[in-house]
Amino acid sequence: MIRPARLKPGARVAIVSPASTPKEPLVRLGMERFASLRYEPVLFPSALASGPLYYAGDVASRVKDLHDAFSDPSIEAIICTRGGWGTAELLPHLDADLVKANPKPFIGFSDHTTLHLWFAQTCGLHTFYGPMISPDFARGDVLADGVDLHSWRHALEQTQPWSLTEREGMRVLRSGDAVEGTLYGGCLALLTESLGTPWAMQMPEGDIILFVEEVGTHPYQWDRMMLHLQYAGLLDRVKGIVFGDMSQCAADAEEAALIEKALLHNLRNWNGPIAIGLQCGHVNAPNVTLPLGVKVRLTCADAAKLQILESAVE
Repeated sequence: MIRPARLKPGARVAIVSPASTPKEPLVRLGMERFASLRYEPVLFPSALASGPLYYAGDVASRVKDLHDAFSDPSIEAIICTRGGWGTAELLPHLDADLVKANPKPFIGFSDHTTLHLWFAQTCGLHTFYGPMISPDFARGDVLADGVDLHSWRHALEQTQPWSLTEREGMRVLRSGDAVEGTLYGGCLALLTESLGTPWAMQMPEGDIILFVEEVGTHPYQWDRMMLHLQYAGLLDRVKGIVFGDMSQCAADAEEAALIEKALLHNLRNWNGPIAIGLQCGHVNAPNVTLPLGVKVRLTCADAAKLQILESAVE
């Protein structure tokens, strides 16, 4: 896969909205905090657009922002303002050759799972499932309330191996031997909804470590969507699974426990270690940055650990 250049101080980073309209005050605050990391945020034309419906501009304007961000040689990375709805509308209109000729880090989560799949499967580009300007950089009283700086720095600015552990919320749901594979995944609803389309989720070659997370998802919905992946054959080469933090899925501790029981029941005929609780995506904690498409090792013994064995940047 293509490794984009790592971020350095002074990097100009495009701020785009491929999905829904963000709230401008949150974007402005998020950009201010983003700039404190010694980057220069560049707000693209449709980033604050409103409409049609709940989208940040029409398809043409959102596609143009993405294409312009990749083709502009002064822009070194791209980060989304927020998720929401509508990213899938862009897929038929995106230029893979342009992206491959101008690879850059792309950062976002939630609805942008659709773009992560497209970048990986159509362009062969490493991307980053991680914090966004409005929900994370603007959250709380200080930057560290919404953004896990440890993983951000390691994923986007450095090239050495590193790890995610209980510090980032990980714990063992089902123990097993340590396994290695390519890290892949995203928001579970978007992964399952891609199936049956020209842009359906396709697992990379070799063994896989699957990461999935969600928001507002009840136990039966987790059960149904994970069963969908199994019936589609997408767990055949998955050697280990990392589930995200459930704080925005479960209404209380009882429902959180039921989600875990549902997952264990669902995966009773699948063999492999399972971790849960990684604070990446829809979380009420500092949001972790995950490099997608890299080799990782998952350990679920006395404690859970996800070791990032190779860099997604160069």
